[in-house]
Amino acid sequence: MILTFGGVLLCLRQKFGHGLRVAYYRDLVRPRILLTPPVHNTTDKRCEIHVLTSSQDWLNLIWTLKSFYAATGRHYALCIHEDGSLARDEMQTLRTHFPDARIISKSEADVQVLPSLESFPRCLEFRKTNHLSPKVFDFPHYLESERMLILDSDVLFFKEPTGLLRRIEDPNYHYNVVNRDLGSAYTVDPKAVKTHTGIDLVEHFNSGLGLIHKDSLTADWIEEFLGLPGISAGHFWRIEQTLCALCSSRFGVELLPPSYDIRVNGGINDSPSRHYVGEIRHLFYREGIRRLVKNHLLG
Repeated sequence: MILTFGGVLLCLRQKFGHGLRVAYYRDLVRPRILLTPPVHNTTDKRCEIHVLTSSQDWLNLIWTLKSFYAATGRHYALCIHEDGSLARDEMQTLRTHFPDARIISKSEADVQVLPSLESFPRCLEFRKTNHLSPKVFDFPHYLESERMLILDSDVLFFKEPTGLLRRIEDPNYHYNVVNRDLGSAYTVDPKAVKTHTGIDLVEHFNSGLGLIHKDSLTADWIEEFLGLPGISAGHFWRIEQTLCALCSSRFGVELLPPSYDIRVNGGINDSPSRHYVGEIRHLFYREGIRRLVKNHLLG
């Protein structure tokens, strides 16, 4: 393959556009996570972690999960869902590093989940067409606990997230609780939601980090919400997040303390974790992985 001068410039920009330090930690340091020991005994069913991964983010996911287990000392059960893009060796690598986890392939999930939605036509169509839909259907379908910790693969943990763990492990805590987003990234108008459902839609809900109760994600609720005007319009990830926010608003919801907030400026400071959303993904490597390695937590 012969690259044009413009093609070479594009490749260089993609590789080094955020600086040499980002490229160093992304391309040279990040794979070293594969040299760290496996995480055993993920069998604590007080809460079960559910994650969705792909060929693009599975390596980051290992950093996410190992940083959580290292920072917390917990042994929450783990269920990894893949979106159909993982290669066989990538699946095996995940099994090697999390030997007690359940790893659910998309083909396996399709056989189990799609028939369960036959009585919910809107849900069935959404599950077939939106690649983030497993977060609202497959997660609760395979959940073996009453409480679920949801994690995106762009979250890193730097010390024990006591505020999150306290809520997870308090048997009298009956709210869903997530990190605060920069804004309310929904595909529905909160006023229309109030008119059609009577629900006050929580603001700034982000579905990348938080505690979700099994009873809050039901197919009948989601079927109802998928009938709201305009909900299927907009960016694909906003629909999934909107559905989670709607279900949580009906069930009961709070936001985690400010130290968990999504932000695009400032550093880690004293926060227990940071959610490196798309705009600041490069900081996952330059800041997050660097901190974990510097403090001898991982890598």
